Amino acid sequence: MPDFIWPWVVVLLPLPWLLRRWLRPAAPGQALHLPQPGLTLATVAGRRMTGMTPWLLALAWLCLLAAAARPQWVGPPQAQQRSGRALMLAVDLSGSMRTEDMQLAGQPVDRFGAVEAIAGDFISRRSGDEMGLILFGSQAFLVTPLTYDLSAVRAQLQGAAVGLAGTETAIGDAIAVAVKRLAALPEQARVLVLLTDGVNNAGSIAPREAARAAKAAGVRIYTIGIGATRMRIPGFFGSQLVNPSADLDAGMLTDIATQTGGRFFRATDSSELADAYRAIDALEPMPQQGPTLRPRHELFRWPLLTAILLLLLAIVPRRFGRVREPVA
Repeated sequence: MPDFIWPWVVVLLPLPWLLRRWLRPAAPGQALHLPQPGLTLATVAGRRMTGMTPWLLALAWLCLLAAAARPQWVGPPQAQQRSGRALMLAVDLSGSMRTEDMQLAGQPVDRFGAVEAIAGDFISRRSGDEMGLILFGSQAFLVTPLTYDLSAVRAQLQGAAVGLAGTETAIGDAIAVAVKRLAALPEQARVLVLLTDGVNNAGSIAPREAARAAKAAGVRIYTIGIGATRMRIPGFFGSQLVNPSADLDAGMLTDIATQTGGRFFRATDSSELADAYRAIDALEPMPQQGPTLRPRHELFRWPLLTAILLLLLAIVPRRFGRVREPVA
């Protein structure tokens, strides 16, 4: 159905008639004073518009007013597909995420490389969710606020680099930043997925204190501990097996998840990491009717082009159709 955004423009309809009535042309004697006494100018009758010209100008004025009123075509209401869930991702970028103890498609990759690929696919499947991204190392930073633009969240994750936020691990600060952003949303919608490979050794807030604040705010935290349990490294007397995840505080991550109603996942390889994200992906969304939107298409171009065409039809013949009088 058609609609006008600025219908009040119609009050300008009589403006040309008012200007013609109030701003009458001055008589020749008033417009020009000659120094010679007794010399007068003959009054020349003004050329009046005849034929179709007045109608063309009137129609052009009506079209200009129609264009200024911003006509739009309003489509039928369309309900937005929203799950009603707000999910915040918190990803560890500390120096230990460079450890190459993971494999992806048969090739060795570091921990962040595996997270970047698998979490990126997880983000792409969350159509209808509102998502945000927190990156943390020595400090925690909100990189992407909650948004339905999942491509922007994925692009920010892919553009991150290990050590960007410092080489240490501030788990408590990351939880606090997420709680601050999620606290104002409906309680069933607040979810935080926190991925780390170490122990909290930086920041100003202890992880368990941040977890208590998350519980009070109704934020469910799902924690993922990433890192292999066995890794062969070269040494002075040959290669030896080590545990690259010896610093991972699995007990603390389990307590955080349990206290807030979430779950702890241990990902020792890329397959288990994918399983963890699939388990989180299976969460039932909270039913919510998204706001209905009515698509609008601007139509002002058509009356504007019509007005220009009518003005050209009215002006061009008068400009070039005059017959020049012969010079005596």
